[in-house]
Amino acid sequence: MTSRKYFEQTANSIASLSRNELKRQIRGFKGRFKLDFSEDYLNNTSVDRLKHILLAALINAKPHN
Repeated sequence: MTSRKYFEQTANSIASLSRNELKRQIRGFKGRFKLDFSEDYLNNTSVDRLKHILLAALINAKPHN
């Protein structure tokens, strides 16, 4: 249940982020793995895709219960 609640809270918080905030969080991501996207890619990718990238990174970086 904790994993589901974490997912829902994370997804809801990401849903309201602007492109600039999404880019900032992706570039500053600190996790078990590195996200390495060019500025050009981040600028030309849809906001929905950026949200998906960030959500996937956060979900995969958190230990599952």
